[in-house]
Amino acid sequence: MKAVGDGLLSFPITDFDASGAFDAEGYRKRLEWFVSHDISAVFVAGGTGEFFNLTLDEYRAIVSQAVEAVGGKLPVIASAGLSVGAGQAYAKAAEEAGADGILLMPPYLTECPQDGLVEYARQICDSTSINVIYYNRGNGILEADAVQKLADACPNLIGLKDGKGDIQALNKIVKTVGDRLVYVGGVPTAEIFAEAYLSIGVNTYSSAVFNFVPEMAVKFYRELRKGNKEVVRDITQKFFIPFIELRDNKKGYAVSLIKAGADIIGKPAGNVRSPLVMPSLDERQQLERLVETAHQL
Repeated sequence: MKAVGDGLLSFPITDFDASGAFDAEGYRKRLEWFVSHDISAVFVAGGTGEFFNLTLDEYRAIVSQAVEAVGGKLPVIASAGLSVGAGQAYAKAAEEAGADGILLMPPYLTECPQDGLVEYARQICDSTSINVIYYNRGNGILEADAVQKLADACPNLIGLKDGKGDIQALNKIVKTVGDRLVYVGGVPTAEIFAEAYLSIGVNTYSSAVFNFVPEMAVKFYRELRKGNKEVVRDITQKFFIPFIELRDNKKGYAVSLIKAGADIIGKPAGNVRSPLVMPSLDERQQLERLVETAHQL
């Protein structure tokens, strides 16, 4: 809980080779590079890691490789979800591979009532002995009362990750449930919400751009926590705002641009899998200029 609640959280992309298969050796090197930086936890096979595009066998290999590469230096947290049965299978695979926790993704496709979502999450939490963080996003949005019920029912539920960016709703959850849980900012490009998150006691967030501008990502988090508004404003204006504008060109670019960025800095991880698409040449060139800007900040 301490690691997840205070410090920069990293969400590595998943390495694919030229044929689109999981590249275990590339992934190992990526994780070793990740943990050489000042981060507090590693979330593998997450949204940035294309969890939604992985088979269960690939997932097992990814989590096993991550646990081995991180070597106990930091907690390794892996995703689970889609349905109760699938979520339980992913949670079991993660636990058997040695993961320290689960990031519980929303259920697949259908709109869900609050009591149904609580039951979905409870059944998956009850199926594993490792800790769980609920990802409040998409069609899995829990309101404050439902979060409280889930926390009361599941001792191994330790956190909630916000994927909606509704600060009012999140603040209500924080004030209702209190320090029973830790809270993580988790909207795409979460840095743009970082000051708002911090104002209600959410001290950390997931950084996808860490995949290709790690020094700047760490600096932004460090200066944010120091209260250095000038540096935070400067990085936001020069990097994050134009990055978000580029990201909003096409759905799925919150992942696709991260893979393109990794390739730009010489740490390629292959292309995204369908239904996502890679950026155009012009968009890649815009991203290259942003990477140059980041290195100057």
